[in-house]
Amino acid sequence: MFTAIISDLHLTESEKFDPRKPFWKKYKSKEFFFDSELNLFFLHLNQKSQEQPVELILNGDIFDFDAVMTLPKSPYYHVSWVERQSGLFPRPERALFKMQIIIREHPLFFLGLRDFILRGNKVVLIVGNHDAELHFQEVQQAIYDSLDLPSDWNSSFVICPWFYISNEDTLIEHGNQYDPYCVFENPINPFVYGRNFKTVLLPFGDMTCRYMVNGMGYFNPHVDSNYIMDLKGYIKFFLKYVVKTQPLLLWTWFWRSFVTLLLVLYERFSYRTSPLGHHLEARVNEVAARSQCQPSQVFQMQESSVQSATRNPFLLVQELWLDRAFLVLLGLGGAFQLLLLLKTLFEVSFFWSLIPLFLLLPFFIFYSKSVISKVSSYKEPDDILLLNAAKICRVLRVVHGHIHEVRHELRGAVEYLNAGTWSPAFTDVECREKIDTKTFVWIEPRLELATRLASVQSFHENVSQDIYNKARER
Repeated sequence: MFTAIISDLHLTESEKFDPRKPFWKKYKSKEFFFDSELNLFFLHLNQKSQEQPVELILNGDIFDFDAVMTLPKSPYYHVSWVERQSGLFPRPERALFKMQIIIREHPLFFLGLRDFILRGNKVVLIVGNHDAELHFQEVQQAIYDSLDLPSDWNSSFVICPWFYISNEDTLIEHGNQYDPYCVFENPINPFVYGRNFKTVLLPFGDMTCRYMVNGMGYFNPHVDSNYIMDLKGYIKFFLKYVVKTQPLLLWTWFWRSFVTLLLVLYERFSYRTSPLGHHLEARVNEVAARSQCQPSQVFQMQESSVQSATRNPFLLVQELWLDRAFLVLLGLGGAFQLLLLLKTLFEVSFFWSLIPLFLLLPFFIFYSKSVISKVSSYKEPDDILLLNAAKICRVLRVVHGHIHEVRHELRGAVEYLNAGTWSPAFTDVECREKIDTKTFVWIEPRLELATRLASVQSFHENVSQDIYNKARER
């Protein structure tokens, strides 16, 4: 069996150009859509497999619900102020609307995928952290409807909750279950309930993308270095891009960070989980069937997930830089109170209040430099977690996505691969420095070895080689 794996496409809506802010969310411009390249990739897979069936794994974050900001014109449900600022909440009817927006924006992708399936191939779609709304049945049905497959072809398109075992030799999962900032606390039953509604309990990283990054369009969420900087980096960035077009971005960051923290804590303490009860066995059996494993392995994979960072609120405060904001406000407030006290005793000017601020500045800088973001330091699961997952699934090969970096290495006794990303990942605001790998994992049978061999390949290099070979034949 031939297997191809791609991940992190982040297909979403396009951003309209605003001449007043030419670089605002430029990475979402239609000029960077790559649907036609994906269609060429689908055709290339059939040629690469010599017209034999291919198992294509779309390994998480294929769609980016977090980045969809469009609102319905006449909704039958109430749209809150927070939703108007940051996009719709992850509830079934709202998620369905977002999925319809993505389908409308990317018709070529769905047409190409349909054609690929009708050529006799299989497609497995794995849920990632940025497309968590795929858990809703309404959203899954919208995808099936857009593909418009004949009834006897529906089994050729499968949606898996978080992992899939291919050919009994390869475990494929998005990888967010090993990231404390992007882990689903209960991937078997990701739903929680408020008053008269059901929702998905989003990881902290996705909450940050929705309620903070969506209002700060100069930061590209697909590249960590684009938005995680030191103090000096933020100052240079502000002076170069922000001061003329959005001078109040600092205030935007502050209130959005605060709202993000409140929403994360509110959801964890106010929403209730609904135990599956006697439906648990049916749900686990369904997950196992889609993932091609045993029900016991589903429970074991759930237990192998890391602990969510939301259990440590102070850590979230640090990641949002709210601790440093609090220290600044505390320093300013203390200096002002000291000035008022001195003015009752002496005739002093306002500039005397700057003295304690300058005295406290070295301590603030020292504290800021001592706080290291674990978001930027996280790369991939350690060897123990990989070995444990491989043991549970009885495989020797593990394939992830999520980190947007290509990997192919031996980690202990486990062959570890990462398919990289196809997303519009730019290291600069002006979208000139692109991380354009367009890579995929290719696993092919080797009859002489009675096994399958895996490699990470570049689609561009493959296509170039095909063109060269055809030219030689002519």
